[in-house]
Amino acid sequence: MKLVLQRVRRAGVLVNDESVAEIGPGAVVLLGVAKGDTQADIDYLARKVSQLRVYDDEEGKLNASIDAVEGSFLVVSQFTLYGDCRKGNRPSYIESAPPEEAKALFGQFVERLREMGHIVKTGIFRASMVVDIENDGPVTIIMESRGK
Repeated sequence: MKLVLQRVRRAGVLVNDESVAEIGPGAVVLLGVAKGDTQADIDYLARKVSQLRVYDDEEGKLNASIDAVEGSFLVVSQFTLYGDCRKGNRPSYIESAPPEEAKALFGQFVERLREMGHIVKTGIFRASMVVDIENDGPVTIIMESRGK
């Protein structure tokens, strides 16, 4: 499992020009699911993004977690994170999990964050989405569960 976390002032998702999710301050998580990912991958990354200290503390240092700023998560499925561009000009997505497997693990990741007490909004799995992000910082972190 691989993700890109972006600290945001606000973010939203449009599908067919209609808003399906919006958050204020917090983080957008673009989540890619690979073949063979398991509950252990979900638990590892959910814990990491939940505890990641990339928000300003009272001294203005990146030393606070999302809870300290009462932030929310917007999680968006993104199989293209597993695009392999080493050969040719068209990425290969052979490392991405099949859609049904990815959808289940994506849902479990979202549920795990909710179990941890976070407010979590999502895009629509496999939909063509417009993700509107107002970066804060900008702060962007890339994480992967394999090779942790």
